[in-house]
Amino acid sequence: MATFWMICLSWALFSTTSLVGAQESDCSVDQSCRNKDEALHLKLGAIASILIGSAIGVCLPILGRSISALRPDKDIFIIIKSFAAGVIVATGFVHILPDAFDSLGNPCLKGAAWQNFPFAGFTAMMGAVVSLMVDAMATGYYQRAHLKKQQATVGVADMSTARVGNSGEIEHQSHLHTHGGSHAYDSAAEGSASSLLRHRVISQVLELGIVAHSVIIGISLGASESPCTIRPLIAALTFHQFFEGIGLGGCIVQARFKNRSTALMAFFFSITTPLGIAVGIAISSTYNENSSTALIVEGMFDAASAGILIYMALVDLLAADFLGPRMQSKVGLQLWSYTSLLLGIGSMSLLAKWA
Repeated sequence: MATFWMICLSWALFSTTSLVGAQESDCSVDQSCRNKDEALHLKLGAIASILIGSAIGVCLPILGRSISALRPDKDIFIIIKSFAAGVIVATGFVHILPDAFDSLGNPCLKGAAWQNFPFAGFTAMMGAVVSLMVDAMATGYYQRAHLKKQQATVGVADMSTARVGNSGEIEHQSHLHTHGGSHAYDSAAEGSASSLLRHRVISQVLELGIVAHSVIIGISLGASESPCTIRPLIAALTFHQFFEGIGLGGCIVQARFKNRSTALMAFFFSITTPLGIAVGIAISSTYNENSSTALIVEGMFDAASAGILIYMALVDLLAADFLGPRMQSKVGLQLWSYTSLLLGIGSMSLLAKWA
């Protein structure tokens, strides 16, 4: 798990280093409201603020496991999760996807293909489709592995029973009774294991989409030298990461990872945007946000991230709960969840005014 996320983060950061020195475009950067020293102080403050906001957001659901009312089997957890899912779907539709269209449709991009084909929409679509494929393949793989393990366990148990010998009909009947009585338990255990594996795949794919986007927004903020741009972004991105952290933290709780894996996933989410800001500060002297390379890399990352987050929010977070028997049987829970979902969408959409 740790190795997987380290590879993903390293790949994202390596890809974005291609933005350094990419100033071949004739499009110039806006020189208004530029103050390098003031911008640096604001960016250092942004690192601390976003790091704290991200850590608090992702840790709240994890620490809430010790509170009985906030456990995944309680209705309040579903309501909070609906709010977080609304935040994530609004992030994809309102924040990331429009940025991707702006970057990949920018007039500074050379070549008619960029202006004549909707690369942002196409990349977002492929991000959603690939997420579906990864989701299905990973779930199938884990289920097959679990089935083989279960069959091996049953085989060993049957062989052990066969070695008992001819102890009479009573013992044989007792063995059959035991298997018949445990059939319901085995089915329930298998369903629980399948659900657990599903939640683990969901949380990993969701974090991948969030990490890819967080690197880009971090580098964009870190490379900017305009206090007028950075100042409103600090509060907006802090709340943005806080709400996203709540959504991801809820998925991590349902996945029931071991403590080490849980801590590593929370750490990677919390550190990604501040790390991106640090990289942006390092390359700010040679970074041109209107260069072809910068626009293409940012646009592709944003579009793919939008597709992943939209798919995960609608299919894995919302549809799984809203169409499930638990919510369908409780009208009150449905109404509270709908309200919470709309509040999450509204809160994140409002932040689009500043970020």
